[in-house]
Amino acid sequence: MLQAMPTAAYPVPGETDTDQTAALTHYLWVLRLHRWKVLGFIAAAVLATVIVSSRLTPVFEATATIDIDRQSAPGIIGDEARRSSLNDADQFLATQVRLLQSDSVLRPVAMKYGLLEKEGASQNGARRAAREEAPIVLRKLKVARPPNTYLLLVSYRSPDARLAADVANGVSQSYIMHTFDLRFKASSSLSSFMEKQIEELRAKMERSTGALVGFEKELNVINPEQKTSILSSRLLQLNTEYTNAQTDRVRKEAESPSSTDDSMESALAAAHSESLRRALEHMNDVQEKFAQVRAQFGINHPEHRKAETQVAEAQRILDKTRQNVVEQARVTQRQAINREEMLHAALSESKDEFDKLNARSFEYQQLKREAEADKKLYEELVRRIKEAGINASFQNSSIRLADDARPPVKAVFPDVTLNSLLALLFSSLLAVGAAVLHDVLDNTVRDADDVSRSLNVPVLGTLPQVKNWSKRLSAVITNGGTVPTAGMEERAISGFSESIRTLRNNILLADFDRRLRMILVTSPSPAEGKSTIAAHLAIAHAEQGKKTLLIDGDLRRPSVHRKFGFTVNAGLSSVLLGEVNWAQVLVKPENVPDLDIMPAGPPSRRASDLLGGEIAALLTEVASDYDMIIVDGPPMLGFAESLQMSTCVDGVLIAACSRETNRKAIRTVVNTLNRLQVNVLGLVLNEVKGDSRDGYYYHGQYGKYYESREE
Repeated sequence: MLQAMPTAAYPVPGETDTDQTAALTHYLWVLRLHRWKVLGFIAAAVLATVIVSSRLTPVFEATATIDIDRQSAPGIIGDEARRSSLNDADQFLATQVRLLQSDSVLRPVAMKYGLLEKEGASQNGARRAAREEAPIVLRKLKVARPPNTYLLLVSYRSPDARLAADVANGVSQSYIMHTFDLRFKASSSLSSFMEKQIEELRAKMERSTGALVGFEKELNVINPEQKTSILSSRLLQLNTEYTNAQTDRVRKEAESPSSTDDSMESALAAAHSESLRRALEHMNDVQEKFAQVRAQFGINHPEHRKAETQVAEAQRILDKTRQNVVEQARVTQRQAINREEMLHAALSESKDEFDKLNARSFEYQQLKREAEADKKLYEELVRRIKEAGINASFQNSSIRLADDARPPVKAVFPDVTLNSLLALLFSSLLAVGAAVLHDVLDNTVRDADDVSRSLNVPVLGTLPQVKNWSKRLSAVITNGGTVPTAGMEERAISGFSESIRTLRNNILLADFDRRLRMILVTSPSPAEGKSTIAAHLAIAHAEQGKKTLLIDGDLRRPSVHRKFGFTVNAGLSSVLLGEVNWAQVLVKPENVPDLDIMPAGPPSRRASDLLGGEIAALLTEVASDYDMIIVDGPPMLGFAESLQMSTCVDGVLIAACSRETNRKAIRTVVNTLNRLQVNVLGLVLNEVKGDSRDGYYYHGQYGKYYESREE
């Protein structure tokens, strides 16, 4: 039986460290909750699999092994005999697998054993004829390659073991013969094609050779390349000399004076000016001597006339020498220009000759290459024709049947054990997934941990579900919560009463700062047990000898009077209308002397109008006569009077029904009360079943406790 939570389920610091463990525990609880459904589904799935597998027709599989030798050459002479294995094993074997499944390989076998009729027995004549014309595909044939091998496994399945072996062997033999036919046809086609082309190639070779000989006669040389080399060397030498001549001409032009400038400075700058310098020095010496004579003897002295004559002669020699130097520089310049022009003409002539010969040499090289290529191709084609003719008749043994298929003894289908294990695995996954998905999609509250984790609302207590509740409720209330001692149902009722007492203590001991005098018990929606909780909570408080008043504030659908078994003539609605005094409508139940009950009175649809500000005044008036006032209010969602009552009491207790109340409804109620700054005491979870996480634990604890007491 469920016990009320001993403390409010507030979040605890460090709780996030155990979230993963809590989630795992939750999923284990989900599996425990649905264990019989899960086990039943798994058992049904496995049993159905075993029955279906045992009724299926057994199918046998025979396998033939083909060995592919990649080291052997495809021919016995020529390039095919020297060809080594390529590093393309995966691509080659994949090609052979597809070739094994081709129509050319399968059709002879299918026709021989009538496989089309066996695989398409239910087809009509038109569809069977169309199937025979279409490419053949054997659905029961399987070609596989074991990893890291050069083997191909050809397997065929059939209800007839002998037929399975015959088809596997037939497909293997057909594949080997088909590969030989392909190679023979390819070699034959190549030989035929080359024989047709050889005559044309011979004529082409003769034409290219004749053109080469005629070109050599036209050039009157045996090898134009040699003459081209000589001209190239000559051209290079002339180009060098022409460059040097240009340099010499530029230098001499710079040294030679111009035609308009024949000054002494220009003459001295020219080449071959050494004689001019000597004449100039002689002139300077004579002038110096003349100056001395003039200064010493005067202009009339004979020495003066002699010195003057010497100066004139020196001047004449200097002028003559200057003219000779200038003329010699100009002659040298003209010679340099003439030499440059001659070299330029020789270079141009040699270049033209080289270009012409080079152009003809390119044509000669082209003709020579064509002639050599035609000759080589003709010789290669003759050789290939001879090799192809020999290799075409050679049956290569690189593809061979390594192991014949034999009729199997044991059927490969159906595998009852494997099917059962797969059914067990997939049904387990499906059942567990369905259980977890159902739990994820379930948006109702289930237990205290669920409320604390998802809503962050303190849970003050959890109340267990009691069988035959409607029959036992009146006895519990009228007996004042007395614990019966006979039978399992009495234990359940006593457990409920004990949970109510624990809920009472949690409410009264929760607030240390102030004493709770007035409590409103409400719920998000109707039929969630708020009236039952309010009634039992009032009884539990009155049992402590405290004056307790229970007010049925649900004026729309009152139910407290039915739970205590008395009729209603007047009540809260009569008091609010001013028809009677509140003390006149009180009812005292038997066996609970400290409990007074104010019923709702006649139902009224004007409940919110009746309450208004009158309920606050009424509660204030009766508060002095009672230690605790418990108000059974209407549901919060959709009814305005609950909001009015919540602002007049010391605290609000929210009742929710396990696996029925929606989390969103509770969150809406809590947010509304917090917005009104109402003291929310917490939540009490009602109708907690024994298969919930908390219910399972407490149910076991109550059972052990009462069994030990009876013993």
